[in-house]
Amino acid sequence: MKNFIITSILTIIILSTSCHKKSLNALPNAPKLLFKSGFESDVYIDNTAYVDNEDYRYIKGTDQETGFSWPIDVLGATHSGLHYISDDNHQAVFAELQRVMGHNGDSTTVLFQKENYEFLDDTQCPYEILDVTEGTKDLYIKYWIKMDSASLVQPDKWRTFFEYKTKDYDTGQNNGFRLIAYIYTDPNDHTPYWHWQGDADPEHAIWEIDNSTIPVPLNQWFETEFYWHWSEGDDGRALWKVNGEIIGDHYGPTTRNSKPLDFIILAQIYGDANPKQQWIDDIEIWDGIPE
Repeated sequence: MKNFIITSILTIIILSTSCHKKSLNALPNAPKLLFKSGFESDVYIDNTAYVDNEDYRYIKGTDQETGFSWPIDVLGATHSGLHYISDDNHQAVFAELQRVMGHNGDSTTVLFQKENYEFLDDTQCPYEILDVTEGTKDLYIKYWIKMDSASLVQPDKWRTFFEYKTKDYDTGQNNGFRLIAYIYTDPNDHTPYWHWQGDADPEHAIWEIDNSTIPVPLNQWFETEFYWHWSEGDDGRALWKVNGEIIGDHYGPTTRNSKPLDFIILAQIYGDANPKQQWIDDIEIWDGIPE
């Protein structure tokens, strides 16, 4: 009888704990995973040159390890893809999926991007999350990236690998907003440092944060995280972390003139530090900061 009572009590405790865990996981405000992929299994780049599509190349297929499919469709986006811009017939910039040694020390498939030289002022080949229809929501993006060291030791140079733009940012009417992550190099000692910025146009920053305290990893993998709370008020937030350390955490508007998000440049390779290369892996996108 005594053993029966003890067993019954333990069963109640286990069931109670299990239900409690389930209720916590089911909280309506818990962040939701929207996309996750490490380019594995059936993921590939469709290099078809489609007519009248501004020279986009589309990443397609289903990542069998995560169950998510390409192209990325978060926030109602469609037609997301790699965008070859001022590329000199794909000679100035290049992108492909490669097998390399990953951040965990294992062989993995990654997105490789390279800019050999600047053909025109806007030469680049970003992965763009396009035609966003739900452009007033919060978002959290995390991925691993490795950059070459040669481009980051040249004096007075810059490169960027992430940004977003609202509608009307590039119309010349000064109505929109851009959030962008830079790496600059010091003009004197060539040391690379981080720069986090929100602006009305490339020449006029609304706010900016320099961070030379946290070293820029050279030719090694690092984890980068971006989060924004969408607002035109003081409760807005733009957070950038590298390897868990805060590069910049700005509180204030993350848009202007009530403009919604237009598109996200998830993996940008752009700047005057050439030639340059980068490798991208293990992308996660959530609708809030995950626990």
